[in-house]
Amino acid sequence: MTISGHNSAAAFRPDPARAEYWARAMTALPSVSGSADEAAFAEKLVALLKAGRFDAVWTMPVPGGRHARSCVAALARGRGRRTVVLTGHFDTVPTEDYGDLQPLALDPDALARGLSERLARAVHSPAEARARDDLATGDYLPGRGLLDMKGGLAAGLAVIEAFAGRPDADGNLLFLAVPDEEVNSAGARAAAPLLAQAAAAQGLDLVAAINLDAIADDGDGSYGRAIALGTIGKLLPSALVIGRAAHAGYSFDGLGACALAGALAAAIEWSPDLTERTGNEVAAGPTLLGMKDSKTAYDVTMPARVWMYWNVMTHRRGPAELLDTMAGLIRATLDPLVARLHRQRAATGAEAAGPVPDVDVVTFAELRADVVAHLPDAAGVLAAFAREVAARHLDLPDQNRLITEKLWELSGRSNPTVVLGFASIPYLATSLDRDDGARRLADAAAAAAEVIAARHDTTIALQRYFRGISDMSFLGQADEGGVPVIAANTPAWGAGIPWPDGPAFAGIPIVNAGPWGRDYHTVLERMHAPYAFRVLPDLIAEICARVL
Repeated sequence: MTISGHNSAAAFRPDPARAEYWARAMTALPSVSGSADEAAFAEKLVALLKAGRFDAVWTMPVPGGRHARSCVAALARGRGRRTVVLTGHFDTVPTEDYGDLQPLALDPDALARGLSERLARAVHSPAEARARDDLATGDYLPGRGLLDMKGGLAAGLAVIEAFAGRPDADGNLLFLAVPDEEVNSAGARAAAPLLAQAAAAQGLDLVAAINLDAIADDGDGSYGRAIALGTIGKLLPSALVIGRAAHAGYSFDGLGACALAGALAAAIEWSPDLTERTGNEVAAGPTLLGMKDSKTAYDVTMPARVWMYWNVMTHRRGPAELLDTMAGLIRATLDPLVARLHRQRAATGAEAAGPVPDVDVVTFAELRADVVAHLPDAAGVLAAFAREVAARHLDLPDQNRLITEKLWELSGRSNPTVVLGFASIPYLATSLDRDDGARRLADAAAAAAEVIAARHDTTIALQRYFRGISDMSFLGQADEGGVPVIAANTPAWGAGIPWPDGPAFAGIPIVNAGPWGRDYHTVLERMHAPYAFRVLPDLIAEICARVL
């Protein structure tokens, strides 16, 4: 899109002071994921919003969890039905990592002084040296959750307040703040189907959304000052690795599950076969997030099983292709390993009970189908066990491990095998190439980036994919065609992972435009305040005005 003279479409200009007010007000309210504070945050935010100029403020319940959580929505009306959603999460990671500065973690000014004094005494890494220098400029504000992502929510609220001051404006703006993004995105997953109901009740057409999440940038900000036209997906493929257990004194008669798992860990880490690239944007390489064997105490028996799961980022790859690629990598890794172990054992001159066994590779869905075909009541047994496991409030990888092990026991098999599946909730990739509404949003974002960059004498880049896991996966336009494959291969699906019978994704064209800063999820988390309070609200307003 060519923009003649950098003409702005926005008929309203947000007040930077209001962006700063909201950022400080929300940061001061604790909201650690899974805590009672996270649940209480919604009610406190509602009270603040109701004191403003919104036409409607309400909450939407979020099922599950130890505390009764809610999403918060606030509407500012203009003319007509067309509506842009400004959204983000309000939960944060814990604050214990601040140590003696923990009492200051939610007070940006006091924390800035405390961190500066700590870093003036000593720095132990380049990151700490950079933080010391950043804080000395006065341009960076620290605070738990300020960057990730209450600063983004604050910019959105400043935009909506400015919009609400112009009742003759075209369209409507809907603010949506959700909990639990840092864990399982329960907030966005609950909001996705409820948004359509709320829109119908309020007489709205949800034509676009802007996620307000932060981007980390250790450089001059040119990467962080950006609009992402989509988001990466994330799948958590898992493997239950079954070896052949034996007494350590007779190790040649067994096949170590840990040896098999170790080979897989090395082969899959950063594998180019599982790393997607689109143009010059490269998704993070696959990495092993967890590995544990089946032993609970010391003895001299080789472990029978090892559980593994990986973080794999996606642009376009679907779950079926991912499982096929994983299976191919596993075979290409373990077949040579078995051959090498056979040679090594032979070189010792040791006698053994038989040849080193081959290792089968099977998906959870394939194994389950085989078990159910031979044991008709197995489906009921597995479902009851999954509900029992869910009631223990274990994390999702552990729930899926236990159910996979139960299926293996029901199978009666004993041969070395790798059972492939998924260990958590899927995050699907989104993009702006699905319909005219998506393309309209892409054009609006590109035009807004050029206009606002010129206004503030800076740069604002366009990216294909937001690199972090985000709620965009559930609110945006994702390819749902792979969900049945994920469901069939995720043992906790329907129990520890509840899924709606109807639409699970909001399907709204969505981009990400948020603040930038450094080191979120760490003690050094800090936000670049001039961009967050002055540039970002203008950028969001410009996108909204062009869409509406």
